[in-house]
Amino acid sequence: MIATALLVFLAATPSGTDPLRASLQERIAQVKGATVAVAYQHLGNPKDSLYLEADRSFHAASTMKVPVMIEFFRQVDAGKLSLGQQLPLANQFASIVDGSPYALDAKDDEDASLYERLGKPVPARELVERMITRSSNLATNTVIALVDAKRVTKTLRSLGAQQMNVLRGVEDGKAYQKGLNNSATARDLATLMTAIEQGKAASPASTQAMRTILLAQELNLEIPAGLPPGTPVAHKTGQISGVLHDAAIVYPPNRPPYILVVLTSGIPDEKVARALIADLSRQVYAHATR
Repeated sequence: MIATALLVFLAATPSGTDPLRASLQERIAQVKGATVAVAYQHLGNPKDSLYLEADRSFHAASTMKVPVMIEFFRQVDAGKLSLGQQLPLANQFASIVDGSPYALDAKDDEDASLYERLGKPVPARELVERMITRSSNLATNTVIALVDAKRVTKTLRSLGAQQMNVLRGVEDGKAYQKGLNNSATARDLATLMTAIEQGKAASPASTQAMRTILLAQELNLEIPAGLPPGTPVAHKTGQISGVLHDAAIVYPPNRPPYILVVLTSGIPDEKVARALIADLSRQVYAHATR
C-alpha cells in the first residue's frame, strides 16, 4: 500500500522543468502570431532539459554559420586547410540554382568594414572569427566556398543534427525565390552547441578555438541580455525579416554550463522579438541556477 501510494504521489508531482515550461509558454503567448522554439539542456544534469517545438524547422538565418565554423575546423584537423592560409577576398559568388554570379551589399552586412579589403588576401582564421563575432556575410560566403556546403550538411548528420541543412551562402536571391534556404531546428542547434562545449565537434584544440570565438560575440542583445551582467556566453545569433534566433552555451559562475536555443518567427518588430528572447533567457537562468 505504501509503495502504491508513493507511485501515485510521484505520478502527480510536477517534474523539475514543469514550472519552467509553464512560465516560458505564458511569456510566449503574450506575443500574438509568434512561432517560438526552445531547447534547454543543463550539461551538469542530463535529466534537466526542456524542449518546446524543438523539432520545428525555421529559416536558419545566421545560425547556419555555426556548422560552417565546425566544418572549417574539422578540415583544419584533417590537414586540408590551415588557420593561417590567405584567402583572396572577392565579392562575387555563384548561385546554387544555375551558377550565375551574385554580389553582397555592404549596407546589408553587419560587418561593412570587411568590404574595404576586397581584392586583398585575408587569413582564414580572421574570416571565421568575423563570420561569428560580427556575423559577416562576406566572410561567411568566402568560407562556405572554401569548405563546401554539402560537406557542412554531412558533418551536421555525423554530429546528430538530423534536420538542419546548409544549402548555400547568404543572399543567394535565386535560391531564396525557389525556397532553397538554410534551415535549423532548436534541437539540432542545441546538439551542435553541446558538441562544441563537450569537445566532440572537432579536436580538443579546435573546439577550444570555437568556444573562444563564440565567447567573443559582439551581438549580445538576445540571450545575454537576460543574464546577470558579466555572465560568459558563447553564442551565435541569426536575423532576417520577421526572424530572430540565438543559440548559446551559458556559463553561470561556479556551476556547470547549460545550453539554450531560442528560435522565433512571425514577429515583425525586432524589439519585441529581442525582449521575448531576453525574458525567456532570464527565466531559464533562474531555473538553471535555482
